[in-house]
Amino acid sequence: MHMEAVLEKTTKEDQNIAKSSVSRLLATSQALGHGSTFVEIKVKGENMFLRIPKKALSLLITILGNMAEGKSITLIPSDAVFSTQQAADFLDVSRPHLVKLLEEGKIPFKKAGTHRRIELSDLITYKNKLKSDRNKNLDFLAKQAQDLNFGY
Repeated sequence: MHMEAVLEKTTKEDQNIAKSSVSRLLATSQALGHGSTFVEIKVKGENMFLRIPKKALSLLITILGNMAEGKSITLIPSDAVFSTQQAADFLDVSRPHLVKLLEEGKIPFKKAGTHRRIELSDLITYKNKLKSDRNKNLDFLAKQAQDLNFGY
């Protein structure tokens, strides 16, 4: 499956509509409580209700919250497979650096002919490990600075 941008650049009109909707949806979601697994939304002008999973409502609230802040959104299916360039963009590194990480075995990949393909879950695992390692190193450095009385 390929990546697909669901929403293009957020316009000022989109931002204003999202601002007016997000708080009401959030209040509705909180009022539902934990027992409910779905929510029904009435379509204006129609005598029809759409039943959507509560998880989908949470995602909608996240999307609207980001739009209200003027951010654009891209949704990526959990089973997405990335090219090396897409994976490099996702990790915010150069393509040659990503290829080096793949060849060193730091990120798993599969070959499709001569092309390398990387699963989203493997990219997220790598990104989380990187973040965790950074935090451990920062904690170590902060403790060392305190022990050496550097005034931090």
